[in-house]
Amino acid sequence: VPIAPLVPTRATYVRVLRDSSEDMQTCATSAGLQKVQCKSRTVKTRCGKVAAAPRPVQTALQKLATLGLASALTFGVPSAPALASEFDILSANPDESTYIVDDARVINRATFKQLSKKLKDVEEKTGYRVQVATIRKLVFDPDAFSFADKVIEKWYPSVEEGNKKGLLLVVTAAKEGAVTGGPSFVKTVGDDVIDSIISDNFPTLLADEKNNEAVLSSVKRIEAVLEGLPDPGPPKTSNKSTDRTYKTKQETQANRTRTSTIVLTLLFISVVVPMIQFYSYTGRD
Repeated sequence: VPIAPLVPTRATYVRVLRDSSEDMQTCATSAGLQKVQCKSRTVKTRCGKVAAAPRPVQTALQKLATLGLASALTFGVPSAPALASEFDILSANPDESTYIVDDARVINRATFKQLSKKLKDVEEKTGYRVQVATIRKLVFDPDAFSFADKVIEKWYPSVEEGNKKGLLLVVTAAKEGAVTGGPSFVKTVGDDVIDSIISDNFPTLLADEKNNEAVLSSVKRIEAVLEGLPDPGPPKTSNKSTDRTYKTKQETQANRTRTSTIVLTLLFISVVVPMIQFYSYTGRD
């Protein structure tokens, strides 16, 4: 960009002001005023040295980067923290000293301490190890029971390892959860208690943001059943009606069986029908 030469009497800082009408800029120096041809924006520089205008290629790239960022924010890209939460729980390696994976950060210190002591006592008395996991939302596998089963299988790969292990999962955003575990754990707790926890403890308490009470009351019921005591039952709540937004274990299993049947049927049709057509055509020849 051509710049008219300036010979100031001394080095001074000046502000180059854009003249929108004539697309000119004025350089104020100690020697006086002089107009120079320049396309750059308002900058502060030394007298006689005007900042160069941004190149067209750089400007285009900056606009494209801004547009891409705006598009990513506008069109729902999966939340990175949400995805990380599922991976964090699946990759967690629970040791003997940890009973709680509070990924959603909803369990306060007092409840955490009380739960840890209670779950440790249950394991020492009964041999059943029950763990609690909280997560804000599920993205890859939105079904709570299905994800809980994956966690148990990941944490304890063999049946022997996971036989007497149990998991209480709470999904805070969906106001739901799941109770699952190894064969011995599920059989001892029983489907009635599991379904009651899912249908009575979770919906009402989680809807009222009582996450700590929901977890603690559920653990107390599991603890009583594992120790051979009567089930204390769900917590008493007000008589306000709430619509059920969760799936029971039976509904989840039925839906899983129905989906498997549909997939196998479509697979059978896609393989067998073309073979029949092929043999019918070759038979005619």
